[in-house]
Amino acid sequence: MVRQLEYKDMQEVFRRFEAGEPHPKGELEHTNAFTLLVAVALSAQATDAGVNKATRALWPIADTPEKMLALGEEGLTEHIKTIGLFRQKAKNVIKLSRILVERFDGQVPSSRAALMSLPGVGRKTANVVLNMWWGHPAQAVDTHIFRVGNRTGICPGKDVDVVERAIEDNVPVEYQRQAHHWLILHGRYICVARKPKCGACHIRDLCQFEEKTL
Repeated sequence: MVRQLEYKDMQEVFRRFEAGEPHPKGELEHTNAFTLLVAVALSAQATDAGVNKATRALWPIADTPEKMLALGEEGLTEHIKTIGLFRQKAKNVIKLSRILVERFDGQVPSSRAALMSLPGVGRKTANVVLNMWWGHPAQAVDTHIFRVGNRTGICPGKDVDVVERAIEDNVPVEYQRQAHHWLILHGRYICVARKPKCGACHIRDLCQFEEKTL
């Protein structure tokens, strides 16, 4: 495993990320906290593009827990059947919609524990909602962040929990709010899995990856 970058190098890495993309955003389309929560839950083992394609016709008719329950599991299944694991995801979305209505007055809660009490909502999904909707500096570690963190030395760790803590502990506080967006985008478009685009990478001189491509 590579070593954790020194603080001055971390500052420079995120200064460059911010300069390149001052206002990074998640790519899942949503209209409110509920549609964000559902979109993130649907994105497990699926692409954001695939989820967006499925939900563009869904959000106009089911953008609240009440409307989702009215649509029902069969109706929801028809909208998301192009997404992997769609049957189980449909069951979870209907269940979480019912819980939101019964326990949370139809509102998406703003605590990690409450979010993770919902069916199909794990820590990563909860962190995305906390960050993107509630503005909390929560770090949602996906495969992109795990790869980038361990290749570069930005946030190395043997599992996602360790990587999450490495971000929280080592990324300068002024960059915490947007850190996971920058890392995801970097992993999705530059530091890709099979052949990273090191020639186009603006942090390559700070990165510890030994097998850099030309």
